[in-house]
Order: sequence, then C-alpha cells, then structure tokens
Amino acid sequence: MNRIFGMSKAKVPKPTLEDAIASTDKRAGEVETKIKKLEGELTRYRDQLNKMRDGPGKNTVKQRALRVLQQKKMYESQRDQLMQQSFNMESTVFATENVKNTLSSVQAMQDANKAMKKQYKNVDIDKIYDIQDEMADLLEQANEVQELMGRSYSLPEDIDEQDLEAELDALGDELDFEEEAPSYLNETLPAMPELLPEAPEGGSALQQQPADKSAVAAHAEPAMRM
Repeated sequence: MNRIFGMSKAKVPKPTLEDAIASTDKRAGEVETKIKKLEGELTRYRDQLNKMRDGPGKNTVKQRALRVLQQKKMYESQRDQLMQQSFNMESTVFATENVKNTLSSVQAMQDANKAMKKQYKNVDIDKIYDIQDEMADLLEQANEVQELMGRSYSLPEDIDEQDLEAELDALGDELDFEEEAPSYLNETLPAMPELLPEAPEGGSALQQQPADKSAVAAHAEPAMRM
C-alpha cells in the first residue's frame, strides 16, 4: 500500500523565535571565528611589511593585506547584521512573554472576580446587621443577669453606707486601743505590805532596815502607776 499511495510526509514543526535566535547566534559565532582568522593574517602581513624594503615584493604583500582587510570588513558587517537580527528577535520574544503574562494576570483577575461575586451572592448584609444587634442584646442581658446574681440579700435596704463606715472606723479604734493596753494591767496586783514596826529608841526603823524600805518601794510602784 505504501508503494502505491506513498507514505505521508511527517509534519515539520514550524520554527519558533527561540530556534531562529539560536540559529542566528550560531551564524554570528562562525563569522566571528573567520574575523579572528583574518586578523591573524593581517598581523602577519603587517610584520612582513615592517621588515621589507620598498619594491615589488613589498607591494605584492601590501595588496594581499588589503584584500584580507576587505574580507574582514565584510565579515564584520555580516556579524553586526546577524547580531542586530538576534537582538530584534529577542526583543520580540520578551514583548511576547510580557503580553502572555499580562493576559494570564487579567484572566486570573477575572476568575477571582467571578468567584467573589458568586460567594457574595450568598451573603446577606442585612442579616449580618441583625446578627450583630442580637449579639449586643444578648450580651446586655447577660450583664443584667450577672448583676442580679451578684446581689446581697443579708443586709436590710434601710442601712446607710455612711453609718456602716463610721461604725467600721470606731471598731478599728477599739481594736487599736486593746492592742496598745499595757501588759501589767492583766497581771494580779501584789498584796500591800504590812505596816512598818515602830522604830526603837536610838534610831528610826528606816535607818535600821534599808532592805525593807527598798522592798516596800518595789511593791508600791505598781500601785502608784494605776
């Protein structure tokens, strides 16, 4: 069958800008190699001309050097054209990529807007306001319940708060007075000493019994403090 109808030719893919840029850069590289080679020849001819005397031989070398220089100028022109072509194609690729990125961004924004519109169709603003109002009312009711539960029922309502503060201050003064009372008031007072005996003739009892005098003074001192 293939011999009768022949085989279908494989479809050749169309060249892209990237392929064209790569091919152009390759050609420019080849031309640059030729230019380097011609520069080497020109250097050799220049050295020969510097060593040769004027005459037919020098003129022949000079003509050869001129032909090499013309070829070098031609290749340089081709290289510049190829480099300019490559630059133009790279600029086109860059602009194309920017357009693609812009279109992708615009498409993404459109899809996002559609999604947002679809979602906001299910959102009722008035319902949200109602929910907020209901929440505020519920919080206010909760505060009222807390205040009611925190009431004290043990005190009568006719008691003045100032009277309570005055009574509290008086109670504090009494407590301070009890704390500052001297300790000897709580102790049992010692018995009073017996009367001193009459002093014998020739001297007083106070002079003969100095120890008894000091003891009497010690027992009488607590009684005098009262």
